[in-house]
Amino acid sequence: KKKCQKRYSSKLEFNIAVKIIIIDNGLGNITSVANAIKKLNYNFEVTNSKSKIKSSNVYILPGVGAFPKAMMNLKKNGLIDILKEQLIHKKKPYLGICLGMQLLSELSEEQGLTKGLNFVKGKVKKLKKTGSLNIPNVGWRKVKLEKKNFLFNKISQGSFFYFDHSYSLVNTDKKFILSTTNYGNKVVSCIKKNNLIGVQFHPEKSQINGLRLLKNFLQYAKKNF
Repeated sequence: KKKCQKRYSSKLEFNIAVKIIIIDNGLGNITSVANAIKKLNYNFEVTNSKSKIKSSNVYILPGVGAFPKAMMNLKKNGLIDILKEQLIHKKKPYLGICLGMQLLSELSEEQGLTKGLNFVKGKVKKLKKTGSLNIPNVGWRKVKLEKKNFLFNKISQGSFFYFDHSYSLVNTDKKFILSTTNYGNKVVSCIKKNNLIGVQFHPEKSQINGLRLLKNFLQYAKKNF
């Protein structure tokens, strides 16, 4: 764990006012996310240390894997109550990527029923198979912006982002939905509830559009904390 933290801790001298934690939950594409943040010249640290997470002011939680395992790891590492304190009570900026977005929900049906963090209304259900479309949904898909928001600043309507998922958030409040994506059915691809932001796609794998979105989030975080 210490080697991982040392390897991916940025020593850049830019944007040092923002203390960014990429939460290492034992799952997820940590390397790609870390490299993307490094490319944007922001300081960050990859960790699951409770004390470091408490003292941070910006959080990114990547996720690739199963919902039950992710929740189990958060509980095992003692992070559920800390995240509630930092995100709900102190309202620090949070970006959940793929599974990191789904964990904000009330409940997931993946591998049985598992309670989520319950920070955002909605459930996580398996994608419906439609026609010849395969599940999981893997590849570049157009993102439809449902409302104007800073997160998509300088990103055109209908831009492509990279997806890789079998489950998606459903039954959430329409007012939280920033974008959707058509994959046989309408899929919620980005949400925002106050300081909580989630994207179903992978910005760290989405080249120019993904880097722009990450930059927009970090600029917002810098102004708001």
